[in-house]
Amino acid sequence: MADDSVHSLMDNNPEETVIPHEEAVTGNQNMSKRQMKKLLKQQKWEEERELRKQKRKDRKQQRRLQRQSQDKQEEEEKQDAVGQDFRKRPRREVVPSSLRLVVDCSFDNLMLMKDVRKLHKQIQRCYAINRRAQHPVQFYVTSLGGQLKQSMDEKDKGWVNWKDISFETEHYSEVLAKEELVYLTSDSPNVLEELDLKKVYVIGGLVDHNHHKGISFERAKERGIDHAQLPLNSFVKMNSRKVLAVNHVFEIILVYLEKGSWEEAFFTILPQRKGAVAVDKGDAATPEKGEDSDLEPATNTAEQTEEKLKYSCNRH
Repeated sequence: MADDSVHSLMDNNPEETVIPHEEAVTGNQNMSKRQMKKLLKQQKWEEERELRKQKRKDRKQQRRLQRQSQDKQEEEEKQDAVGQDFRKRPRREVVPSSLRLVVDCSFDNLMLMKDVRKLHKQIQRCYAINRRAQHPVQFYVTSLGGQLKQSMDEKDKGWVNWKDISFETEHYSEVLAKEELVYLTSDSPNVLEELDLKKVYVIGGLVDHNHHKGISFERAKERGIDHAQLPLNSFVKMNSRKVLAVNHVFEIILVYLEKGSWEEAFFTILPQRKGAVAVDKGDAATPEKGEDSDLEPATNTAEQTEEKLKYSCNRH
């Protein structure tokens, strides 16, 4: 072995050990003991490069799983609390709202199946919460087809029996009057101060890891449809990206219809992991163009387990 011969030479002449030319990588005829140690150290470093890389990947994956587990637990606790609050209300308190909410599912071809399944769960959550809301809205799911319909057929065949919801294969602009539409997107310069019950508010059904940022805003402009963003920046400061899932936007609107307060709606629904704090009245943040979306679906949204969602949907 080359390493054994090198160490043997070093032991015989510790002060100025040299090795044959063919054993040297520096191109010099002679190599000192110090140079040899440096060479061996470098060789060991190179040999362990892949091992170090794999260890870093393992640590990163472990941290990601821990965060996801924590986020899921926090979200389930919040959703359980909200669900219990809805269930405690006597049915006589329920007063349906004339407000219409649409989940626009025309982005199906831009998503991977794993993200389509996340959108499916978010729609399940919207349906379940709307069925228990004090002021349930008129709920539409448009452009239903492709991967989303495949996921629903495979994972929740009972969706065809859902009540108080309209599933449409057509685009929302073909189902509802154009002049009544308002697309909710944080890229819009318009801030929604209050809800107009005569309007139809559209939420983009897109889970894409932020790869297509601003696409819903651009499509709304192309079709000449009004657009606006929720007044999140006026009430909330967060220590993370202002990215909310479809069901979060949906639930915020339901709570606003009940409480009449955007601030209360935001702090009731926003996940704890967002680290949301109230904006001081004299320090209200102004929306900035290009800021991370506060209305488009999050990539790491924590939903209830599929079993809970199915149970909640099927019982209604």
